[in-house]
Amino acid sequence: MERPLAGKVALVAGATRGAGRGIAVQLGAAGATVYVTGRTSGSLRSEMNRPETIEETAALVDEAGGRGIPVRADHLVPAEVRALVERIRTEQGRLHVLVNDIWGARIEWDKPVWESSLDNGLHTLRLAVDTHAITSHFALPLLIETPGGLVVEVTDGTDEYNAANYRVSFFYDLAKASVNRMASALAHELRPHRATAVSLTPGWLRSEAMLDAYRVTEENWRDATARAPHFAISETPAYVGRAVAALAGDPDVARWTGQSLSSGQLAKVYGFTDLDGSRPDAWRYLVEVQDAGKPADVTGYR
Repeated sequence: MERPLAGKVALVAGATRGAGRGIAVQLGAAGATVYVTGRTSGSLRSEMNRPETIEETAALVDEAGGRGIPVRADHLVPAEVRALVERIRTEQGRLHVLVNDIWGARIEWDKPVWESSLDNGLHTLRLAVDTHAITSHFALPLLIETPGGLVVEVTDGTDEYNAANYRVSFFYDLAKASVNRMASALAHELRPHRATAVSLTPGWLRSEAMLDAYRVTEENWRDATARAPHFAISETPAYVGRAVAALAGDPDVARWTGQSLSSGQLAKVYGFTDLDGSRPDAWRYLVEVQDAGKPADVTGYR
């Protein structure tokens, strides 16, 4: 098997489940050493109260052919993030890829800001935005020591889509738009150091939580289309993971710096597929089919 990222070191911050887990595993499949972080370990759960753990993610990285190193860290606590980066420096001496995928929220959907819990909303912003800023503050000095570094800010929605559409909650809308803008700002600051920053969104993600919400598994996920027909465009976390691995292995990755990218967009450029061999193009589908009020039909979109 090709291992284009052999010898590379990555930090996937927020790799317990979902997109973060998919990204960590696919970086491992490409041969990278991947530090996987989150708040849920085998002995302690986060406030999300989900069963997935960083140790499980690290084991999946190993199985894929890389080396997974789980480190429990709360990315809202600067001292813990500083210690994490110091550990990477001590053990590896370098960092080539930083993926900021930290997320956790108590979103009250379809409620205006004045009817939403202020405590929940502000906590969501801290988990979704402050964590990324804290992690970049401590990790980027190590990353820029090696030219060619890559920072991926994981969000939900392209910059174009989010600018044109309300994202179902004031706080969710603000969080996701902020992460897109963060990538643009980082690109400006990293350019003199020959490093690249992008924002990246998966499409409708079949995360563990989403599958649970629809009471399906990855094996029978299509059953959920009876309840939500447009779920037919959904994708696995491996798809966005392959997008990150493709970016990390691209010697000309700097051409993307500052841009808002999607898994479906990059699949067309780099030629990777989802696990079933398809190439879902969710953000084009959402505009042209779902938001246009057309019946669910993924023909030509995956």
